[in-house]
Parts: sequence; C-alpha cells; structure tokens
Amino acid sequence: MSGGCTADSFSGRCCNLVPGEFLLTQEDFRRIAAMIHADSGIHLAETKAALVYSRLVKRLRALGLASFRDYCKLVAGAEGLDERQRMLAALTTNVTRFFREPHHFEHLEKSVLPPLIKAARRGARVRFWSAGCSSGEEPYSIALTLLSAMPDAGEHDIKILATDIDTEVLGRAKKGIYAAADLDPVPAKLRARWFVPVLVSVSGERKAESCSVAPQLKNLIAFRDLNLFGPWPMGGKFQAIFCRNVAIYFENSAQEQLWDRFASKLAAQGFLYIGHSEQITGAARNWFEIENVTTYRLKNPTGKLP
Repeated sequence: MSGGCTADSFSGRCCNLVPGEFLLTQEDFRRIAAMIHADSGIHLAETKAALVYSRLVKRLRALGLASFRDYCKLVAGAEGLDERQRMLAALTTNVTRFFREPHHFEHLEKSVLPPLIKAARRGARVRFWSAGCSSGEEPYSIALTLLSAMPDAGEHDIKILATDIDTEVLGRAKKGIYAAADLDPVPAKLRARWFVPVLVSVSGERKAESCSVAPQLKNLIAFRDLNLFGPWPMGGKFQAIFCRNVAIYFENSAQEQLWDRFASKLAAQGFLYIGHSEQITGAARNWFEIENVTTYRLKNPTGKLP
C-alpha cells in the first residue's frame, strides 16, 4: 500500500496522514477518534495520528486487513465488539510503576492514615479508590503504604477499589505478578514481607525472576472494570481517591465533569490525588482546597455537592 495521497488531498479524506504500509486517512482517524471518545471520553487530536497508526498497525496485520478503512468498518459493527475493546486497550497509555509520585504516598502515610487507622480499629468503614489503576502498581502501592502502618489491616473493614476501562491490564493487575526489576521502587522490607518469588518460563527454562503479590496484600484490593464516564455503581464514599495522569487525556469539559463526580464520592474531608500535569478546574474548585501540589482536600461544602 502506497504511503502517498491516492485521491483528493484537498478534502483530506484520502490523504494518508502517516506514511507507511497502510492507508490512514483523515476520515479514518476521525472515525477512530470518535469511537474512542464515545467509549472512554479520551480526546484524540489529529496530532496523535502517528500514535494511532503505530498502536493499531499490528492489529491490521493480525486481522489480514488492507487498510484502516476496513478496520473502522470492522470495529464499528456488532461483530467487531471484541476488536473494539482491543483497539481501546491498544490506544490507552498504561505508564505506571510502584510508588510513582512518591510524595502522594508520603502524604497518605503521614497525614491521612493515622486517624483512619484509629477509626478502623473502632470498627469504622474505610475505603480508598484507585481510578485508572492500569496494571495494578498504584493500588498495590496504596495497600503497601497501609500495611506498613497497619499490618493487620486485613482484619478490619478496610478495602481498596481499583478500576480501569482496559480489561487486559486489569487481568494483569489481578494476577499480581511482576518482574523483579519492577519492584525496585518498593522498600526492601516491604518486598521481603509482601511479595513471593515465583517461577516463570523464560526461553523454555524455569527461572525464579518474578514476584507474586502475597495473599494478604491482594485481599485488600477489589479490581473492577469501570468506565469513568459511565455509571458508578459504588454506594459508599471514599476517604481518598487516586486518579493520577488520567484526566490529561480528556477535554476540559470532561475533566470538570470528572472532578465534580469525584467530589460527590468523597467522604467529609476526603482527599483527591491527581497527576503532576493536572489541576482541578471549573465549578469543582468550589468543592476542594489545595492541601499541597496535586493533593486536594474536600471542603466542608456550603452548597449541595454534584
């Protein structure tokens, strides 16, 4: 397939946006971007055409398709629902690591957990939410921070909800198996106590070079697939919500909607942790006060929360 224009370049409908093996026209990109936006709220500007091409070209080859036009036709139809989920997974950025942005976990340990631990020991319900948990490093980091302060947390009414729209990464998170190098940010004492070496197959040989999350750590977390712009079935409220480096993929109006919804799901004086490139905007600024950079506390509302 030629990488040049094959028809009317003025309209942009048949001009290849990305030179390469397959034709990706402006119309193809528009259709893909519209489906991703409808499914996840993620906004794809045309400047992301090269990313879309590089992430999806393997799918075209695997399916034996000749062009992105054929791919769009497939994923837009009822018979392409599974592939549409794969498309979403391919285009969702899942960059994460244990204790990413460590100041959030320091704040959780020193400022948030002490009163919550006392309340839990008196029988109170304590809940945390990792929204956009990817492959699990974030919720496991929350759990590790909790267990370092309260080793018997599993004996109390304390749980972490971990959600993501990408069912593929959720599957990896549920398994809780990580390469040894992935655990480098985890303090040695926590690695020794809460991770178990496991045998993995490498080039036909059996080698112990991975680690599995210990049951006591895993049992603190409930992994669920959830679209942040769909219904939220959770009935209770959360003392802290982590949604970091997720909102940057949404348009401003969608971000503002998300901040409002998080405010409605936080318990009194609850905390919201967001990414270093994000800020709370719109009407949601009325609900939050800045605790420190990218850490927000829910105000005592004078009006009705959304």
